[in-house]
Amino acid sequence: MDDFLDKLPEMDLMRSEKMTLVQLIIPVESAHRCVTYLGELGLLQFRDLNADKSPFQRTFATQVKRCGEMSRKLRFFKDQIDKAGLRCLPRHELEPDIELGDLERQLAEHEHEVLEMNSNSEKLRLTYNELLEFKIVLQKASGFLVSSNAHAIGDETELHESTYSNNGFIENSSLLEQEMRHEPLNQSGLRFISGIINKDKLLKFERMLFRATRGNMLFNQTPSDEEIMDPSTSEMVEKIVFVVFFSGEQARTKILKICEAFGANCYPVPEDTTKQRQLTREVLSRLSDLEATLDAGTRHRNNALNAVGYSLTKWMTTVRREKAVYDTLNMLNFDVTKKCLVGEGWCPTFAKTQIHEVLQRATFDSNSQVGVIFHVMQAVESPPTYFRTNKLTNAFQEIIDAYGVARYQEANPAVYSVVTYPFLFAVMFGDWGHGLCLLLGALYLLARERKLSTQKLGSFMEMLFGGRYVILLMALFSIYCGLIYNEFFSVPFHIFGGSAYRCRDTTCSDAYTTGLVKYRDPYPFGVDPSWRGSRTELPYLNSLKMKMSILLGIAQMNLGLILSFFNARFFGSSLDIRYQFIPQMIFLNSLFGYLSLLIIIKWCTGSQADLYHVMIYMFLSPTEELGENELFWGQRPLQARFCYCLWHSLPFHGCFSQNLLHSGKFTWRFQGRTYGVLGTSEVDLDVEPDSARGHQEEEFNFSEIFVHQLIHSIEFVLGSVSNTASYLRLWALSLAHSELSTVFYEKVLLLAWGYENILIRLIGVVVFAFATAFILLMMETLSAFLHALRLHWVEFMGKFFHGDGYKFKPFSFALISDDDE
Repeated sequence: MDDFLDKLPEMDLMRSEKMTLVQLIIPVESAHRCVTYLGELGLLQFRDLNADKSPFQRTFATQVKRCGEMSRKLRFFKDQIDKAGLRCLPRHELEPDIELGDLERQLAEHEHEVLEMNSNSEKLRLTYNELLEFKIVLQKASGFLVSSNAHAIGDETELHESTYSNNGFIENSSLLEQEMRHEPLNQSGLRFISGIINKDKLLKFERMLFRATRGNMLFNQTPSDEEIMDPSTSEMVEKIVFVVFFSGEQARTKILKICEAFGANCYPVPEDTTKQRQLTREVLSRLSDLEATLDAGTRHRNNALNAVGYSLTKWMTTVRREKAVYDTLNMLNFDVTKKCLVGEGWCPTFAKTQIHEVLQRATFDSNSQVGVIFHVMQAVESPPTYFRTNKLTNAFQEIIDAYGVARYQEANPAVYSVVTYPFLFAVMFGDWGHGLCLLLGALYLLARERKLSTQKLGSFMEMLFGGRYVILLMALFSIYCGLIYNEFFSVPFHIFGGSAYRCRDTTCSDAYTTGLVKYRDPYPFGVDPSWRGSRTELPYLNSLKMKMSILLGIAQMNLGLILSFFNARFFGSSLDIRYQFIPQMIFLNSLFGYLSLLIIIKWCTGSQADLYHVMIYMFLSPTEELGENELFWGQRPLQARFCYCLWHSLPFHGCFSQNLLHSGKFTWRFQGRTYGVLGTSEVDLDVEPDSARGHQEEEFNFSEIFVHQLIHSIEFVLGSVSNTASYLRLWALSLAHSELSTVFYEKVLLLAWGYENILIRLIGVVVFAFATAFILLMMETLSAFLHALRLHWVEFMGKFFHGDGYKFKPFSFALISDDDE
């Protein structure tokens, strides 16, 4: 038997790749290039030999900080390009690689230039907004002003322009600094203040003015009819022009303070119409000049950002890679001479040759006189788990890893989940009409695979795209199970020939209620369509799906136990085989395996035996005659033997600790873990402090193992019953899906179609489509997905899967994401 099993070919995904712990001794002059080449290869996971040091105490902390600063500048440029609405595509021609120091200098120059342009643009925009507001106030406030000889303006208010040159840019003095000098004929004369304020502050502003002046003011307002850009948020805001008439210097002081508090800008407006027109012309002239200056500045800024944008993607990639290289170098230690860096890491065994070639190439390219020393170390700690996957198997591997990463070299459930997971989903979702809808969605994702893989998707869409092959297989299996159930949106079809049943007599008018008789061979494939709508439809489908769920559950749990056997044999643990696998197989199949045998025999013979009675009295009266419940000859002595084996397997399952105690073995393996008496040797005395060999083996503890095995035995007995019952969810969800589909078809679509009104028919079709899409295709899909997930994680994987390993995470540039910055 062992020879036969040894000759079986190994499965690629059955066990994780064999891993090797290696040590690198790298000269300082070639360390950077070696780590860079290893990042391009992506097959070595470095161990952190400086875990006791903070990030600031590490050797290359300065370089990491420089890379972080450059990343900040690059993100600043990206934000500025996005804010300007530019689309800078990278150049297609090859650009020479740039040194990190040169790139740092260029980024500093570009940042200084862009910041200076932004500052000048903000000042110009502020002046432009003031002039624009002044123009609007001049146009709107003139309607509230009436010339009067009783109130004269002592001095004319004119707009003075003062400019100065600063680096080629012209800046204008703020109009808010100009004073409006009104000199009425007497101190009790009527005066006014005009300005502009945000619309959302108007109501509170008016109330505050009324309270401050005790009602001794007249407030006039009008919309500006033109939105103004807010310099701080770059958003267009709606503003209101106001004119406040008042009397007295004290009221003027209060009003100006309130205007300042609410952010209202006040502008002088002459009462003379001629002066208003003259001032308006001056403002319009300056607005025209500022618009030209702003446009020129925007073009210059866009040109500078375009120059950066052409190389932005490459620079971001370069900085991201350099930061990753220095982060990895910080995981290495200097040797005693401070001339070499020492590192340790895990790599797949098949990759040792590739890593050695890469290190030789790095030594040659860096012109180092000393080569890199690369040798294999012996390790006691558990290696990381690494599975090589493709686009199809990766999604299923992620589903398994969400429960727990497989222990090193442990049997991988993902191999079988590629088939069993979509199949169990389809058992609950079986409808080939709904399966076709899922298939169309999966084919759409596959057709746009190349385009969607380069886009940044939302969380929900990214999840769907990542599981596109899972959806494809779920759709195919749903079509298959739907053909077995003979359901197309709950409607049966005679796809594989005529029905095996017909009307009881030629005069019956309702074959669905008066009963059917069988007159020919059974329907070739799946459920006979004549069952639909008959009196015995629900009992028949209930019996079929319930028994099918039990058969599928027992088959999958037996598969899990068989995998536990292969795990124990692979790890060399004969105790696991003798005291766990064999008792568990005897217990499970003596009870539920026997039940599955009875179900199959009853289907094949058409017997009317009561299986409930058989299973109950198997324990209450194992020697009693079965009578009409006997399915085959020799059933009574067979089930008595099954009962005997079942009860005797339980103490056998839990007694291996006593057997071990008296066997005199002190070093053995249990579930892949090594226990033994700790010893010392000359090798142990010379262990390097940071080496993986510095870990001690776990000491054997009898009480811990005994309690653990006792709990494990009780858990298995109770779990076998509960897990078998848990598989009945296949029956329950399949029946619920079928009945929901029937309700929507008969009570919505057919009911609406019975009316002659086209509007009612249209409403019925729309309601049926929405119910099918959102309830049957979305909610039911999610429900079946989660239940299939539960059956795999608990009922199947619980029989053999430990899931206490850790993933192989190699240093690879391909795995670096934008979030790692």
